Amino acid sequence: MSSVTQHTPVLLEETIAALAVRSNGIYVDCTFGRGGHSRALLARLGQAGRLIALDRDPAAVAAGREIVDERFRLVHASFSHLRDVLAALGVARADGILFDLGVSSAQLDDPGRGFSFRAHGPLDMRMDTSQGETAAQWIAAASERAIAEVVRRYGEERFAKQVAAALVAARARRPIETTRELAAIVAATVRTREPHQDPATRTFQALRIHLNQELEELSLALPQALQSLAPGGRLAVISFHSLEDRIVKRFMHEEARADKMPRGLPVRAADLPKPRLRVVGKLQRPTVNEVAANPRSRSAILRVAERTHD
Repeated sequence: MSSVTQHTPVLLEETIAALAVRSNGIYVDCTFGRGGHSRALLARLGQAGRLIALDRDPAAVAAGREIVDERFRLVHASFSHLRDVLAALGVARADGILFDLGVSSAQLDDPGRGFSFRAHGPLDMRMDTSQGETAAQWIAAASERAIAEVVRRYGEERFAKQVAAALVAARARRPIETTRELAAIVAATVRTREPHQDPATRTFQALRIHLNQELEELSLALPQALQSLAPGGRLAVISFHSLEDRIVKRFMHEEARADKMPRGLPVRAADLPKPRLRVVGKLQRPTVNEVAANPRSRSAILRVAERTHD
């Protein structure tokens, strides 16, 4: 069985249903991963339909070559370049756009990528291995203050200062180059933790988010997705932690609210600018059965909105 077909996408049926797929529509999967959502979308598209997928991970792009379908195009690009990718492909508007955020199971399960504290491997953590500095390189050069700020902001780690101090002390003795070394340093520093959570969880999350500029990328991509949607087109976003979900929730709700004018202006309600999005339903979480089958899905949240007009 191929690496693509082995992957189990999170909230698959809920996401495909939320996108309200039209057989002849144009859809964009901004986070191809191993193609689980893309395959489900292709299965629902007719011959006139079209699916464009993006991923900044070269390994994901290589896996995507297993999908041979004239309706499908996979581009090696970050989703913060969504508008440029669509323009280059001659796509003005899409009928649905999907984001499945965070790190993929394939990335976590590969020790060579350095995303997981559970496996021994090089301290890399780059989603795009073709560019940028690794986690090891960043830890070696960053100031203690910068490390503490990253761990606090992106990991919401209350022992961020202690973690930063421990890393700086450890790197003075020898370079911190592996996931096991980093996890051990953090474990010796963070002595209290939530039940069933490894002490290194928050630090690994923080470094990954910072190195890959995940929140900044998301903030850049969401307005582009809105601009790229046709009226009636759906935007579906799956997030896995509060920092991501906060950005998505705020964006959708702000765009779903009519512009507010200062009090006292002689403007009729009918003349106010109309909201460009309509929030569709309530947020959705994985079922008990899905979490049992795929524990990594437990923190997933799906939010959906629809483009209202040009």
